[in-house]
Amino acid sequence: MLGYITMSERGAADQLLFDLAARLRQDGVNVTGAVQENIERDPAARCEMDLHVLTGGAVVRISQNLGSGSSGCRLDPEGLERAVGLVSAALDGPVDLMLVNKFGKQEVDGRGFRPVIGQALLQDVPVLTAVSAGNLDGFRAFAGDMAEQVPATPQAVADWCARAIRAEMAG
Repeated sequence: MLGYITMSERGAADQLLFDLAARLRQDGVNVTGAVQENIERDPAARCEMDLHVLTGGAVVRISQNLGSGSSGCRLDPEGLERAVGLVSAALDGPVDLMLVNKFGKQEVDGRGFRPVIGQALLQDVPVLTAVSAGNLDGFRAFAGDMAEQVPATPQAVADWCARAIRAEMAG
């Protein structure tokens, strides 16, 4: 199962998945993947982006400071690939569910978490991710009819996860 949420407010999907991961782990779910925390240090500057790898506890900075006035992509591809490697390795252990902070431009282009999402799905591990409006076409090209849009509310995503885990266990 492959579920996705979309939200237009900056950082809202990151926070929703971050909170969901904490709740699932507290409930004893074997959840892997990575969720994003956006750290605001200076209201005049862009936030720093950290990925919390849900197995092993690593926190990987995926943003880079390009200096004031820059408008380029701040994603640190090396940081992202480090997090991807950690998540991929975690799929060798017991896993009930995988959360991926987002299916973004890197994934649309075949990099980032895209191979790990495919690996999880081949292992019948349900995956939940966030997709921005700008990346929906690329995500749909990847997912085909496998993807299910989930309402972006705490209860709806928790219900989807519970249903996906039950389906995985029954399968």
